[in-house]
Amino acid sequence: MIETVGVGQDEVDIVRLADITVVILVPGMGDDVQTIKAGIMEIADIFVINKSDRDGAERVEREIRALQSLAVRSDNWTPPIVKTVASEGAGIAELAAAIHDYEAYLQKENLILRKKVQNWQDRLIEMLRDALLEKARGQLANGAMAGYAAEVAEHKRDPYSLVEEIVSALRK
Repeated sequence: MIETVGVGQDEVDIVRLADITVVILVPGMGDDVQTIKAGIMEIADIFVINKSDRDGAERVEREIRALQSLAVRSDNWTPPIVKTVASEGAGIAELAAAIHDYEAYLQKENLILRKKVQNWQDRLIEMLRDALLEKARGQLANGAMAGYAAEVAEHKRDPYSLVEEIVSALRK
């Protein structure tokens, strides 16, 4: 289990590692769905509205449902919305059932392996990009990049041709 605070790039990276992502919202705490980054609809496998006994819980649920009607996930899963009051233990059984249902769906559709393969493909591309960038930076030491940037800015060089030239030099 991995817990994060918010939906930034770090959380999106962590979501790639997780088999199931539960997004917890709290009414009245600035967690209105309209204020949350758009990526939340793609990363949430299950929505939890905690402190659902507070005013605004129904509004948060309506906003989630409205956004769900606009987005279709690639796995065709519609994330359930579970209401909880954690301090009282209310809704915990329903949350456990929702997690179990999604696990069963993933297994039935053979999506766990497909998700892991896609996540590793994305991660390997990132690792390759980072390694190649470091190699390129090593070859462009001593202000070469600043010189190239000045040539492009002064319209003396085409940036696309320049990048091709740099990539060709990396191959050697």
